[in-house]
Amino acid sequence: MSEKEKIELENKTILVTGAAGFIGANLVSKLLSLNVPLNIIGIDNLNDYYDVSIKEYRLKQIENVINTDSKNSNWTFIKGSIENKLLVDDVFKKFEPDIVVNLAAQAGVRYSISNPDEYIASNLIGFYNILEACRHSYDKEKTGVLHLIYASSSSVYGTNSKIPYSTDDKTDSPVSLYAATKKSNELMAHAYSKLYNIPSTGLRFFTVYGPAGRPDMAYFGFTDKLRNGDVIEIFNYGECKRDFTFIDDIVEGVVRVIKSPPKKKMGEDKLPIPPYAIYNIGNNNPENLLDFITVLEEELVHAGVLPQNYDFQKHKKLLPMQPGDVPITYADTSALERDFDFKPDTDLRSGLRKFAEWYKEFYII
Repeated sequence: MSEKEKIELENKTILVTGAAGFIGANLVSKLLSLNVPLNIIGIDNLNDYYDVSIKEYRLKQIENVINTDSKNSNWTFIKGSIENKLLVDDVFKKFEPDIVVNLAAQAGVRYSISNPDEYIASNLIGFYNILEACRHSYDKEKTGVLHLIYASSSSVYGTNSKIPYSTDDKTDSPVSLYAATKKSNELMAHAYSKLYNIPSTGLRFFTVYGPAGRPDMAYFGFTDKLRNGDVIEIFNYGECKRDFTFIDDIVEGVVRVIKSPPKKKMGEDKLPIPPYAIYNIGNNNPENLLDFITVLEEELVHAGVLPQNYDFQKHKKLLPMQPGDVPITYADTSALERDFDFKPDTDLRSGLRKFAEWYKEFYII
């Protein structure tokens, strides 16, 4: 078992980048509902990679939590990009965060093929700015950042043929620039943990889904197309498996990780042993894509998003594998279970039902 410190969250200042994003906004809402006084700072540039109204909706949900469940905590939102070094440095200087959760990133495998500049700016330069700010948080013998948590991705496993994917596996064969930037984040964090004794934990997320999720994800895009009467394209002829992980499970895992940074220790060379860890957060239960689509279709009908007599077969097209995709994602979550006594357990139908109900409320009612 990895040696861990324990952080009491009460009265801590937590910086969450990508705070209007899918995971970020749900994490902020969860933290604010913990019933302990917190000072939470959120940064997000609200870019138009996808429908900004969904990001605005998530921010309103945070405000609802503040107004109903979290009167003892403070929430400050800053519109800006982490690739802006002056902004990042100013936020660290002004708020002196105890915990940093870096979720800001340009997401999407296929988008990285046509828009590589966005990934270098946000995922590499932006993360470098966060690391540098964490490093300098210890200047003048200040306590500084107690724990840096950052988003990695299941895509780092690339063409790895061994399943389920374990954090002990090699991850040196990315098949997209997005995956390469996420692997780079892990390497950069390791270097900074070694050089500056920054406790850091990377989280490899596996296909996160749920209400108010990202419209570029397959389940959301399929829903849009089916509702519009368009044909959905199913790649690799449907012979894909994904470890779909419901958003509430992801957030619960992140909160547990936040409280337990890797322990600082000195090696025999009198230099820090990097207080560094990597975990998978997935459902440990890959679903066949065609089965997933069937459940999604049933739940869309159940929620009233689509009519009872909808002809699904007429709206499907099977295609070969897309560049940058992998045929299967499957998380070995044994380390997460061991160190945090946590295993995601939301079943697929329950999760998709919540998504379908949200979709109807947001787009139709």
